[in-house]
Amino acid sequence: MSQVVIDISVSLDGYVTGPNVGLDNGLGDGGEALHDWVFHGTDADQAILDSAFEATGAVIQGRNLFDIIDGPGGWNEEMGYGAKPTGEMNPPIFVVTHSAPEKTRLGDRFRFVGTVEDAVEQARAVAEGKDVVVMGGGQVCHEVLASGLADVLRLHVATVVLGDGTRLFPATAAPAVGLELVESVSTPAAQHLTYRVVKEK
Repeated sequence: MSQVVIDISVSLDGYVTGPNVGLDNGLGDGGEALHDWVFHGTDADQAILDSAFEATGAVIQGRNLFDIIDGPGGWNEEMGYGAKPTGEMNPPIFVVTHSAPEKTRLGDRFRFVGTVEDAVEQARAVAEGKDVVVMGGGQVCHEVLASGLADVLRLHVATVVLGDGTRLFPATAAPAVGLELVESVSTPAAQHLTYRVVKEK
């Protein structure tokens, strides 16, 4: 069965965007620094990105992230999932939302579902044994983790303190989650930390 992998870049202080996120400012003020490892990283950073792309069978994301990606300044023919060209074997993407749009700029690769549970179930059904990757935003990633649906948490901890923005982990009380570190790769641009989620027996 496909494993469910939360894979997201985060600042040292726990933000997955900077403040003032909008359709024309998708990562928020200063948030581009979160993805320096993707666009300006080392060979080790690139190897991590390529490996994750090859292992992905389906993707889950939230509606806010979809709106940015499908917006005028979002993905295009040169830039899609995994920072790859959009025609390069892009996996199906499941968007968690209670209000699906009538049409999408990027075509029919998106499928709209009402809950993270339905998204995981449907994504696993089409992933052909490869990973189901939860790519963001922060709320959906945490919801999948807190609900016990995740098998792996992969954080790319960028060398930046954003001070404000979209949190990965909420400031309010949330369920505890046990983790086991299984891989750690350090580069000048990020600490790439992969944890196995410890399931309760």
